[in-house]
Amino acid sequence: MIEISYLLYLAITIGITIWVARTLSSNGEVFLTQCFGHNRELARSTNHLLVVGFYLVNIGFITLTLSLGTEPKTLADAMRFLSAKVGLAVLVIGVMHFFNMGAISHFGRTVERWFNDRPEVAPNV
Repeated sequence: MIEISYLLYLAITIGITIWVARTLSSNGEVFLTQCFGHNRELARSTNHLLVVGFYLVNIGFITLTLSLGTEPKTLADAMRFLSAKVGLAVLVIGVMHFFNMGAISHFGRTVERWFNDRPEVAPNV
């Protein structure tokens, strides 16, 4: 029962992490492009770095919390184990998402101002 619970926990939470990272990455690039003064290269690079950080933090959290709590001995224990651990992981992913959106929005406006404030450079003729 213990091994199956651990495997289910890892499969569910890592699956959710991958799904959320892909969703945020594909939809976040448009947001980042706007925040970074329509600089697509900077937006793509930042998007990739955010996805890598997202994976590292979430998979680290998931593996660290694997050893926390009481090991399930019955089917009911396994269901409680899974619901508590998956629920905690989903909450952490959600909090990270809102933190990242706030930080990107704040720093994106700053970067956009940098782009808008820089003087126009005349092309070499």
